[in-house]
Amino acid sequence: MLQRSSVVNTINVTSASFASIIQLGDSRIINGFSRALAVQREVEFFNSKEGNFLKYPVFSEPTPFLPINESITLSTHNSLPIIKVNTISILAMSSVAILHVGNSENVSMEARVKHIRHLHHNKDEQ
Repeated sequence: MLQRSSVVNTINVTSASFASIIQLGDSRIINGFSRALAVQREVEFFNSKEGNFLKYPVFSEPTPFLPINESITLSTHNSLPIIKVNTISILAMSSVAILHVGNSENVSMEARVKHIRHLHHNKDEQ
């Protein structure tokens, strides 16, 4: 893993919700995962069977990872072993967002959202 230190004078986060993470320090593995149903209706109605994630294929399909077939050569030189930032200011973080100050080795993030719209159609409009 990288051998640098991170220094931040001030971090201001107004709101962090829905499994968001604020992490200070190094990490080997970061895995973020979020799934959500977004329902929009013109007429107020609650369907108790709608919240089953297994009902929608978007939540059970495997994640398509394309193979990387390119050779990568990387050479780095860090003349200063420290990263300095004065201020990080974030208004809002949501849905498994991550603010990470430090070194990371492996990062994997995935968000799956099913949008459902129920619109009321007037017979005169058709």
